[in-house]
Amino acid sequence: MKIIYQLFIILLFTFLGDLISLILPFNMPGAIIGLLLLFLFLILKIIKVEQIFDVSFWLQKNMSFLFIPLSVGIMKYFDILKLKWFEFLVITVLSTIITLIITALYAEKCDKNG
Repeated sequence: MKIIYQLFIILLFTFLGDLISLILPFNMPGAIIGLLLLFLFLILKIIKVEQIFDVSFWLQKNMSFLFIPLSVGIMKYFDILKLKWFEFLVITVLSTIITLIITALYAEKCDKNG
């Protein structure tokens, strides 16, 4: 029953994010809004980490399995990817480098403060 309750909390925030995205005058994915809402509730300690820990840990552990439908869906647009492969490669490499640099700087800052 505990797992169902935890899954219900996460799905509730996903649903709320979808509802809010329908109301907004601009286009923003409901999943992102739901994650931001959940993050806000965790920061404000309205929801405690223990209330969603088990399901969150399971989802994180099986994240690669959850990317399979996305990867298969991308193949639907292979003709576009084939035309723009160089642009996608440049964007992927640059965003990876930027992410690595920012993560390293942040980790270094946390290590000095820690």
